Amino acid sequence: MKAPIVLRKEISLSSMHLKMISSGWGPAVVENTITEKITYLSDELKINGYVSYPIDRTKKYPCVLWNRGGYGENGSIDEFNARGILGQIASWGYVVLASQYRGNAGSQGKDEFGGEDVNDILNLIPLAEEFEFADNNIWGIEGWSRGGMMTYLALTKINIFKAAIVSGGIADLHCAEKTSEFRDVLKKTNLFHSNEQIKSMCYSRSIINFPEKLCRATPILLLHGTNDDRVPVSDSQNLSVKLTKLNREHKLVLLEGGDHFLKSHRKEVDRMRKDWFAKYLE
Repeated sequence: MKAPIVLRKEISLSSMHLKMISSGWGPAVVENTITEKITYLSDELKINGYVSYPIDRTKKYPCVLWNRGGYGENGSIDEFNARGILGQIASWGYVVLASQYRGNAGSQGKDEFGGEDVNDILNLIPLAEEFEFADNNIWGIEGWSRGGMMTYLALTKINIFKAAIVSGGIADLHCAEKTSEFRDVLKKTNLFHSNEQIKSMCYSRSIINFPEKLCRATPILLLHGTNDDRVPVSDSQNLSVKLTKLNREHKLVLLEGGDHFLKSHRKEVDRMRKDWFAKYLE
């Protein structure tokens, strides 16, 4: 039987890039973590992604799935950002796995924007067994933007996650509106051939329509900038209202003046993310 991981290769960056990562994400990322580019099997497709972990492999570390944003190549993770973004979480003491999703960055298949490509996230989970220092009994999950939508959908399919973080996450594709960027993205997938099909797929990808299906045992940290011009802040606000009515553990934090990437709140956001995982995964 072929191993889930079919290719592993440690990322090697120039000294200049390493200095930039050290400055942007902290010296511990460069000094204390390793990030590898991987290819793994998902629904018999070869999917590209990354794994990042602490250099010290004398103990076991909880695992975190990290879900990228964007559609197609827009939002795919290059080696520099993988080393920084995933390495930062690894420097907090976690084994981090991330997918490029099918159809992207050389992966087989086609990006479905919240369809069967959710399996590419879930199929990362068995990979932890190939790392003897990964504690595959403790899992967290995080997503940004479209990755937030993917996180929500993953949380309706499996109940292993002890903590979730969503930043600027898509909770509603707003397909009923006259103009909807996300409806246009669904059309680009060429998976649907009628307005009724698109309407149905919009509904099934929008967690705002079925928040009760989210795993009850997973506390969710919702982060959103009030000046987000890509995903309306109302997505997180409205979801929070529904989670409150369902008595689901969560915390909504609105970052005043924050954009989609929360650039002006980075230190505060990183602290909250680190603290949330530390609270529930350790």
